[in-house]
Amino acid sequence: MSSEILSVLEYMEKEKGIDRKDMIAAITAAIKNAAQKGLHAGQELRIEINERNGALKAWSRLNVVDSVSNPETEIHLMKARELNPAAQLGDLLEKEVDPSFLGRIAAQTARQAIMQRIRQFEKERIFDDYKDQVGDIVSGIVRRRERDCLIVDLGKAEALLPYRERIPGEDYQPGERIRCLLLRIENTPKGPELILSRSSIKFVRRLLDLEVTEIADGTVTVEGMAREPGYRTKIAVNSNDPKVDPVGACVGSRGARVKSVVRELGGEKIDIIRFYEDPHKMLEEALRPAVPRNIEVNADKRRIFFRVSEGDIRVTLGKGGINAKLTSKLMGWKLDIEKLESSGPRDFKDQVSSAASEISSRLGIEMELARRLVESGFNSLAIFEGVTAEDLMEADFAPADAERIIQKLAERDTAAQ
Repeated sequence: MSSEILSVLEYMEKEKGIDRKDMIAAITAAIKNAAQKGLHAGQELRIEINERNGALKAWSRLNVVDSVSNPETEIHLMKARELNPAAQLGDLLEKEVDPSFLGRIAAQTARQAIMQRIRQFEKERIFDDYKDQVGDIVSGIVRRRERDCLIVDLGKAEALLPYRERIPGEDYQPGERIRCLLLRIENTPKGPELILSRSSIKFVRRLLDLEVTEIADGTVTVEGMAREPGYRTKIAVNSNDPKVDPVGACVGSRGARVKSVVRELGGEKIDIIRFYEDPHKMLEEALRPAVPRNIEVNADKRRIFFRVSEGDIRVTLGKGGINAKLTSKLMGWKLDIEKLESSGPRDFKDQVSSAASEISSRLGIEMELARRLVESGFNSLAIFEGVTAEDLMEADFAPADAERIIQKLAERDTAAQ
């Protein structure tokens, strides 16, 4: 029996990572409890296992008395002195018991208790091993399917990838390697259960952290994200360093960084845009190549009304309205979209708003300043040819505004060349 116990101890220590002393404590407690419920019911036993050779010893603990009323717990003084000549009345004497006499039922019960304790050790180890990895990407091998879930072997434990946490259209077969986000650890009656996800927006964020060093070191910050798994992800990024282009850093040389993330997501489209505090500029950036017109912002209700041309309406809305929904989530604003009629007269207010919106977008100036330009007769960029800052000041524009407008025009002409 000692060799069997020793082999169990060595296996648990090497393969399962269970400390030998903890395992010995569990085995001795299980054998003791099982024996006291079996043939040795009513007796007080002490069990000891040698951690080096696995030798099992057992003792029955008896009270020394001059008149025995319960032989299971008491021993007569004369018999006690045969075992220990120094025994006295009232002493507690330990009498060694042959472990084989603990009983077959006790051994079976002990085995069940030991297995239960082993499972408990494994559950505790799983939680300890993975509690600090929640929110990180883990890699494993698909082992099997159970109902709508994939069982993934992570090496030290098995994890669950539910159907709702998979990217629509993806299908993995047993034996395939898979990368997922460790979403959470659920405590169930069967122990801790590792839940994985590939549809969570956090999965995309962690992939970006791994691919883009500027995000990992804090130079580039992710200001907002919105995702429709399997279709599209929109990401707004900013830079703490004016020398670093946040969009270029995320895209990488020839798109290498973003392509790596797209491959991992099975071809899901990723739009990376620059973040702006101004909702006008943010909307224009998020909807490109569509051009929003007649933009009206209700800051109190966080709603934006705008119109788009008939040619841009499909791009703005996207399949099933998903693009518009993602833009709304990314900005944190409710969007009210109308199609701009392609024919028919428009009122003067609409014409002014449309022209101002286009000038604001193309020059990168405030909507109010653009509106003043339109009302002063500068209703298209073509009219600005040959215009100087002095001309704008004569139209009642402040010198600083006039200089900035001319500078923006110069920058646009330079970029066009």
